[in-house]
Parts: sequence; structure tokens; C-alpha cells
Amino acid sequence: MKNLTTFEDLFDEANQLNLYQKLIQQLNKDLLFANINLEFDDDVLPTSLKLMLHETIYKLIQEKFTDYLNLLYIIDVSEDKIRQLDGSDTLQLSEEVTFMILKREWQKVWFRNKL
Repeated sequence: MKNLTTFEDLFDEANQLNLYQKLIQQLNKDLLFANINLEFDDDVLPTSLKLMLHETIYKLIQEKFTDYLNLLYIIDVSEDKIRQLDGSDTLQLSEEVTFMILKREWQKVWFRNKL
């Protein structure tokens, strides 16, 4: 697994390994488990996925913080990495958290595929 620094890197690697649909399925599974009302079609464009997930994370931070924390716990996003983020700009924070969520979901899919 490469060191992913941007959304584009992540989506490019997922597409190259033909695992983009598995990434979406994993994300859908964890969103459902966290009772977040969001589900992606298997053929959703990466830009749409990023935008809709970012918007949802932003709303969770603003309106349903407990649900946001629960989602991070279910997805298993590093608590230490979340604490290192600058929380002064909620829009920027939600974008960074969105990337961390997708990265963690990608790790799960990638590892499962390598076994």
C-alpha cells in the first residue's frame, strides 16, 4: 500500500487494484453500522463520494457530535491523529477527517484483499 497523501492518490490506487467498489461497500457497511443515513451506489464517482461524505461529516460535527464520534470509533480512525488536527475551522477539519475516514476504510479493503 502506497503512502496516500491526497484523495486522488487514494482513488487512483483503489481503481488500479480494481477495489473501488469494495471501498464503497466497506464505507456503506460502516455508515450503516453507525446509523448514519448515507449510502453510496457502487458506481458513484470519486468526486461525488468525496463531496457527499465531506458534507455529511461537516453536518455531524456541527449538529450531531456524538454520532460523529461514534462513526470515528466504528471506522477505527486514530484518536491521536484526530487530536492533532486544528479544530478552529470546521470546514477544513471535516475535509481532513473525511480523508482520514476514506484512508482507514481503504486500509481495511487493501489488507483484506492481500490475505
